Amino acid sequence: MTLLFQSFQHDMARHLRDPHHTMRPAGVPARRMAVYNEMLFKNVCGFIDTCMPLSRQLMGSTAWQRLCRTFYRDWPLHTPWFRDIPREFVRYLQEGQPKQPLPRWLPALAHYEWAELAVDVMDVTRPAANAQGDLMQHIVVLNPARMNLHYDWAVHCIGEHYKPRKPIDTHLVVYRDAHDAVQFTEVNAATAHVLALLDAQPMTGTQAMQHIAQQMQYPQPEQLVAFGATLLKQLHTQDIVLGTQP
Repeated sequence: MTLLFQSFQHDMARHLRDPHHTMRPAGVPARRMAVYNEMLFKNVCGFIDTCMPLSRQLMGSTAWQRLCRTFYRDWPLHTPWFRDIPREFVRYLQEGQPKQPLPRWLPALAHYEWAELAVDVMDVTRPAANAQGDLMQHIVVLNPARMNLHYDWAVHCIGEHYKPRKPIDTHLVVYRDAHDAVQFTEVNAATAHVLALLDAQPMTGTQAMQHIAQQMQYPQPEQLVAFGATLLKQLHTQDIVLGTQP
């Protein structure tokens, strides 16, 4: 009996993933199966549509639905959380090699749209920080509800009137501010490097800039220290830097 039930489950799953090419399990009424098929597909793809409205708009409804259908059919989902479906869709675009022709920038744009959801639901606690502390002389505290993003495309500029033809090296920071609103900001490569360094290990602003000066063999490290002071102050204003360790 157990083997028969498991066989039925496998047949049901195969049909649900690909109802146009896989027979429905024996004994299941066609009308009921069709309702169930439609309900599940719309439910799964509804999370993607909500998370990635711009990608959907630029692809067009027909091509987008075809893409969602192949994701639903071909990509193994092992997560029980509905909110993880958009993340898996991004992975499908990056790793699954969809057979239909897609804009080269689509995986990056989809990831950028997903990042807003990822930061919004990020389960982190905002650490205690001295907002008035000297960022150059004390350990810098970064906002943990944050993603440092690096793309080959200017994803934040893509829209109905701009679809890039050539890659553009782009660094962005997506973060949740003190009011739990998700913010996006473009940064340059130098700022991205500073943030990565501060993420890697606790250090003061001065230590970070001296480390970078040593890496670059920069002849006048004091200039980088002055640059770092201005940069960290700006990041503090944006709530990317919270302050210093109390």
